[in-house]
Amino acid sequence: MNLDNKISWEELKSKSTSIKKIFFYRVCGTGMGAAACLLKEKGYEVEGGDNNFYPPMSTYLESTKIPLYQLDEITPDFLKQFDLIVVGNVVPGSSDQARMIESLDVPFCSFPQALGSLVLNDINVVGLAGTHGKTTTTYFATQVFEKLGEAPGYFIGGVVNGRASSKLGEGKYFFIESDEYDSAYFEKISKFRLYSLKNMILTSLEFDHADIFDSIEDIKNEFKQVVPNIKGSLIFNGDYSAINELIEESELDNVVLYGLDQKFGPKILDENDKGTRFEIIYKNETFEFSTNLIGKHNILNLTSVLLYALEEGFSYESLTQSILELEMVKRRQEVRGFYKGAPVIDDFAHHPRAVELTIDSIKTKYPNKEILVVMEPNSATARSSIFQNEFEQALEDSDYLVFTKPNRPTSVKGCGNLDYEKIVSSLNEKGRKAFVANDLNDLLTVFNEHVDENKVILVLSNGTCLGLWESEFVKEIS
Repeated sequence: MNLDNKISWEELKSKSTSIKKIFFYRVCGTGMGAAACLLKEKGYEVEGGDNNFYPPMSTYLESTKIPLYQLDEITPDFLKQFDLIVVGNVVPGSSDQARMIESLDVPFCSFPQALGSLVLNDINVVGLAGTHGKTTTTYFATQVFEKLGEAPGYFIGGVVNGRASSKLGEGKYFFIESDEYDSAYFEKISKFRLYSLKNMILTSLEFDHADIFDSIEDIKNEFKQVVPNIKGSLIFNGDYSAINELIEESELDNVVLYGLDQKFGPKILDENDKGTRFEIIYKNETFEFSTNLIGKHNILNLTSVLLYALEEGFSYESLTQSILELEMVKRRQEVRGFYKGAPVIDDFAHHPRAVELTIDSIKTKYPNKEILVVMEPNSATARSSIFQNEFEQALEDSDYLVFTKPNRPTSVKGCGNLDYEKIVSSLNEKGRKAFVANDLNDLLTVFNEHVDENKVILVLSNGTCLGLWESEFVKEIS
């Protein structure tokens, strides 16, 4: 590994006006594509390459008129014409691609660094961080502040209907999904450390990403590099022990706490299939709100946005109107269609806590229907034995469960694979109807035998779920 041409954050910032042409290497990832569009909006000449281009990101990139290339068309001489190469996190450090980029005598960096130093360093950046809810909360914040009459910028790590995944905005507020995953093969630090954060909303903090972190302490240490230096608002969910430890160990005295177990709320007063009524306490005053959102995790995420807005001086009256009708990101409780009269819901949940909360919210939305949960353990951590007991507990409230066979073993070092058959067997013993699907045909067989208009199909996966979303099934439900 030769990092002689890896440009530092400070040097890149100092060259922000001299850099003109930027190439995004592996541009079709959600974060890379959104970052490329922001830099183009900022005024840079941006081009990009990848092995494959899939909608919706490929369509979005084409709409912005960013020139795109297949990587097998890219030569070293072609890349030498650029002032900066932004390298995607999917480029392995041991690959020929990495060696080629390092040999070019062209500065290179990660996309979080490019964003932080070239776009975000001089604007009011609000980082939306946490194990769960980052994407959703970023989208909530964007919508709420738009309804408040602001023109916020945003960077959302997901697909949203009717808008781009990123927008520069006017600079007063920029909401950015701030995940803790590392930035590039040459930059093994969390992305949010490079984003020039001025404020932070921290929705949750649990162990995850076992392929890059060894413990919750490792994750907390990433936050400790940032939160003591944030001078703006810190809105933290105090229901998580790791967050309270972070506050104490970082000696933070300016945190606004919220949570279901916190005296400040949110306290849910009423919830049904149409929405939720809840209250929060802010500066010893109680405020009541109503929204179309359903589910404790959605109300928690929305509460963090409301608290930030109150910290910014927005009135209670304006906030009550701004949250009445909010949209969700795609693949977050997204109704994809109906199968044999049953709603088919696609959700990204793949951590036990998120799984449990999502099932709870779907039961609230459909109180008279049985829930058939399809669980695909797709991430490295989910495929491991780390959450063996937690997954079983999280899935106990499903009326029917289909656990899909992982398509590959876990990559978490020193850890066994998830025993999904044991979970299925245990739930069967407890009276649940639970099945293993080894392939797509097995999954569809369960649907055909057990689904009717009295069911809801809830698919929990951050992947394709045995190819379900790429199969003829999509045409049947659309």
